[in-house]
Amino acid sequence: MGDPASSKIPSEDHPVQRSEVPKRVQKAPKADDVISTVTEDSFILFRKKFHFPNDLVMKVPARTDRACFPPPGCVTVYEFSLRAGLRFPPSTELIDILTLCRVCLSQFSYRAMSIVMGLIVLFRDRGVVLSSECLSRMGRLFSDAQGRVSFRSKWLDIRTRDPSKGWISNFFYVQNDWGLQEKWGKLKELPVPLHIGAEDLLRILKLPDLDALHYEVRYLSRYVDKEYLFKVGLSTQAGRSHAQMLKKSARVPEVVPQKNHSKRPGSEEGLQALRKKRAELVEAQVTIKQQEKAQQVLEAENERLRSVLSEKEAQQLPSAVIEEFKKSYAFKIIIEDHIQEARSHIYDVEVKALEAECAEDGFIRGFMKGVRTVHRKTGAEIEGLTPSQASSDASSDSGGEELESELQRAFALEEDEDDVQIL
Repeated sequence: MGDPASSKIPSEDHPVQRSEVPKRVQKAPKADDVISTVTEDSFILFRKKFHFPNDLVMKVPARTDRACFPPPGCVTVYEFSLRAGLRFPPSTELIDILTLCRVCLSQFSYRAMSIVMGLIVLFRDRGVVLSSECLSRMGRLFSDAQGRVSFRSKWLDIRTRDPSKGWISNFFYVQNDWGLQEKWGKLKELPVPLHIGAEDLLRILKLPDLDALHYEVRYLSRYVDKEYLFKVGLSTQAGRSHAQMLKKSARVPEVVPQKNHSKRPGSEEGLQALRKKRAELVEAQVTIKQQEKAQQVLEAENERLRSVLSEKEAQQLPSAVIEEFKKSYAFKIIIEDHIQEARSHIYDVEVKALEAECAEDGFIRGFMKGVRTVHRKTGAEIEGLTPSQASSDASSDSGGEELESELQRAFALEEDEDDVQIL
């Protein structure tokens, strides 16, 4: 069975996919007029085959009930959705995708349900969680004119085949304990993330190359088998199912546990408000993730600008050093000018005064030297001249004032002698 499938090229699969859409387009308008063929005996088979939990509340549609209009507090479930991998309670990934797309369970075709559930199992088997961004990168959810949702991919060859022909009448109701949308809605397409590429998918799924990814998605239907569903925790073991204790001839009474009613809102408005809040929460989480990724991009750009600024500062550093040197050199010249002015002032005022004083002191010393010379040559005594002054070894450190007083006394004696001679 694998050889014929592997020998086909991706283009051969497109006619099969196109053939599904016209059939749904023809049958969808009749969904409002179709009566359900599911009975309470069918629930026994469903519980045994698909391992429903014991507390799951199911309801057989009446003859006046239709798939598009479930009773308040219930969701419509097609039997083909169970064969496509749907289990109860629904996985959190499926709930988030339905909430973001604003559609109900019964709007998903067999192809859409089997691909979404297969990808959920594939990602869980690889140790990761399928996000709406990864799903929209791998393909696109779209709806036809009647609102039924399908899936297509431009670059992945995902093959599905539903052997059921009377699927449109095989529907029933399940109590909505998960805040799912109950009535049919208009599909809100998931945005294509620009920050996730094929390389990112390979890294997330831990696959070596694109050929491995194409192989996994080509045979994606094997991931909705009960072995894989049980492996990833979406299905319970048969031994733990309540269906093991039932016989095919037995009838399953419709029992509504009180504890379930206590958890659900008391009116349809409350259910709608709960679903609206859940949708807003999921949208807020998606917005937060997008903002975090945008912040990471801005931080990377900020780091790049910082590196460019550092390079420019490094280039401008020599010129700044030169300018600083010029400023310091000019300041040095100004200081030297002030020092020179101070030196000139000191020389003009103090040094010249000292020179004048020294000149006067030198004259006095020279005169006294002459007097001593005359005294030695003539041997005459000079009145008023002390022996220490007349000696040749007179102290050289005599003060100028002492010499001046001695000269004044000598001159006074000479004037007296002149006066005596005149008389």
